[in-house]
Amino acid sequence: MAEKNTDQPDDGTQPRFDPARLRARYRAERAKRIRADGNRQYQKLEGEFSDLDFDPYVEPGFSREPVADAVDAVIVGGGYGGLLVGAELRRAGLERIRIIERGGDIGGTWYWNRYPGAACDVESYIYLPLIEEVGGAPSHKYATAPEIWEHTKKIARRFDLYRDALFQTAVTEAVWDEKSETYTVRTDRDDVIRARYLITATGSLSKPKLPGIPGIASYRGHMIHSSRWDYEYTGGDQTGGLSGLADKRVAVIGTGATAVQLIPHLAEGAEHLFVFQRTPSSIHVRADRPTDPEWFEGLPKGWQKERVENFTKAFEGIPVEVDLVNDSWTQSFFDAADAAAHRDVAPHQLANYLKMEETRSRVDQVVKDPRVAEALKPWYDFFCKRPCFHDGYLEVFNRDNVTLVDTDGRGVDRIDETGLWVDGEHYEVDCIVFATGFEVGTSFRSRTGFDIRGRGGMTLDDHWKDGFRSLHGLAVHNFPNYFFINSLSQAAMTANFAHTLAEESAHIGYIIGAANRDSAKTIEVTAEAEEAWVQEIIDVVTNNTVGAQNLAFQEECTPGYYNNEGKPSLVAVQNGPYGLGATAYFGVLDSWRKAGTLPGLSLTPAPVTVEAR
Repeated sequence: MAEKNTDQPDDGTQPRFDPARLRARYRAERAKRIRADGNRQYQKLEGEFSDLDFDPYVEPGFSREPVADAVDAVIVGGGYGGLLVGAELRRAGLERIRIIERGGDIGGTWYWNRYPGAACDVESYIYLPLIEEVGGAPSHKYATAPEIWEHTKKIARRFDLYRDALFQTAVTEAVWDEKSETYTVRTDRDDVIRARYLITATGSLSKPKLPGIPGIASYRGHMIHSSRWDYEYTGGDQTGGLSGLADKRVAVIGTGATAVQLIPHLAEGAEHLFVFQRTPSSIHVRADRPTDPEWFEGLPKGWQKERVENFTKAFEGIPVEVDLVNDSWTQSFFDAADAAAHRDVAPHQLANYLKMEETRSRVDQVVKDPRVAEALKPWYDFFCKRPCFHDGYLEVFNRDNVTLVDTDGRGVDRIDETGLWVDGEHYEVDCIVFATGFEVGTSFRSRTGFDIRGRGGMTLDDHWKDGFRSLHGLAVHNFPNYFFINSLSQAAMTANFAHTLAEESAHIGYIIGAANRDSAKTIEVTAEAEEAWVQEIIDVVTNNTVGAQNLAFQEECTPGYYNNEGKPSLVAVQNGPYGLGATAYFGVLDSWRKAGTLPGLSLTPAPVTVEAR
C-alpha cells in the first residue's frame, strides 16, 4: 500500500498543497542558483592546493624498481569498475591482468573515502557485487565504508587481481602502437608496459574539486577535502570520536551526500560547527538495521541478480510484482485519492510532488527552529540532486553548537585568512572541510591526469572535442582494443552504480572472450557504428516521449552535475546517459550479445604462424 502524504487533512478533502504554486517555487529557487560560469566555478586541487590531493593513508617514501613487461590487459583504476572487469577478463581466459592504481590498495571510492560516517546509500545486498561468488553477509542493510572496502579486497583475492597490480602508481600516457598492435603504458614510476587490451576504470566521480570562492588561497587555517580525510588533525576514526576538534571552530562547505554523513560527527566533535549551505539536500528515511542471519542464509541461488534488477526497475517506475528492496529510493507516495484530487497533474509528477512534500514535512517534524527548518527544505523534484538517506542529520541542527549558514543559493561570498564571509558577516574558523565533490564534465585528461593516444596519435580529448562518441558508452572508434568503464556517458545511470558497472563489465568480457575464441588480434568500433550510437543517444531524448520527458525534467532542475550545472544542451545530451533509462540500456546490450555477430565491431585476425621446415 502506498504511503500517505502527511500534509493531507484527515477529513478526506483534497491535499492542501497547490501544484501550481510548487512549480513556481521550484522555478524561483532554480533561478537563484543558475551561474554563468557553470562548471568553471570549481577549483582544481593543483598548485597551492595540491597538498589536499595527497594520499594520507600510506607511508611516505614508497619506492620500487620500474616494471618493463608485456601483459594481456592493463586496467587503470582499482575500484568497482576495475575489479568487475578484471573478474570478467579472468572468466574470458586472460592470464596477465595488471591493475594500475594511484591509491595504496584496491578499493577506488572505498579506499579514498574514509571520512567519519562514510557508508553506502544503496542497500548493501544489491550494492556489494558478487556476494554469492565471493561469500560473506553484509552486517547491515547499509554497509559502512570499512566493510565495503574489505569486500573489494575479497573480490581482488578471489580473481587473483593482486598478483600483477601496481599501487601508488599513476599512468602518465597510453599510446597505441600500430606495428605491435598493443598499447604502451607509461607511469610516474618509469614503468613501460605493453598491453594487448587497455581498459580505463577511473570512475565518473574520482577527481576531487574545490569551490572557486574568491580568496580561498588566502586562508591560513587548516583545510581538509572529505575524500582525503586528515585524522591526525581531527582525531578519531571512521566511527567518529573526533577529539582533535574539541577546541576548534569548524566550517563545512557542501551539503550533499558526503556532507550529510560526516556532519553529525563534526557536530559531536567540534567546539562549534558552521554548515554553509547553497542548496539543501533532500533527506529521506534510512531505517538501517542489522542483517537477519536466518533470512540471509535462506536466500535461494541467484537471489542477488534478481534483487539488483528488481531495484533498478522499481527505481525507474517499471511495475514489479514485489518491491524487494522497498526503501526510500523505490517507495511510491502516489495513490488513487491523490490522482482524483489533481487530475490536471501528470501521475509521475504528482508522485514526485508528494514524495518531496513528505520530505519537507519531515524537516518540520524534526527541526525545532522554524527558521532553520525552512532553510533546510529542498524545493526541487526528487532526483534533481542525488537524494540523501540519514536518520540523524536533521537532528544536528537542534544542537547549540551548530549554526546553519544558509546562503540562499549564492554560496560563500569570499574567504580571507581567518574565515568565511556571507552577507557581510564574518565567520572565523580554525578549519574548513570541503565536502564539494568531484570533477564532472571536464576533459578526460583533466579527470585522469593522462592522455590515451589511438590511431595516428589522436587523443581521446581530440576525438571527443565535439562531444562524447562511442559504441554503447564502452568502446571508441580509432582506439582499438580499448574499453571505457563508466556510468554516466552514453551508458546507464541508476541509483545503484554497481549494477551498471557489472553489466558493462560482463559486456566487455563477452567481447574480449569472443575475440579470443576467434583468434582476433584487434577489436575496433567502426565509424558507422559509433555515429549510429551517438545519434541514438540524441534521438531517444529529442524524438522519444520518455527521453523528451527526461530532458524536460533536467531543464527544470536546480543546478548540479546531473544537468550540467543547470545548462542542459544538445552536447550535454550527447555526453549524458542513455535517455530511456538503465533497464532499457541493459536490454540493448543483451540484444546486441544475442545477435552473436559482434555488430559494429571490426576484428583483425591474428597472423597465422607458419612452422619453419
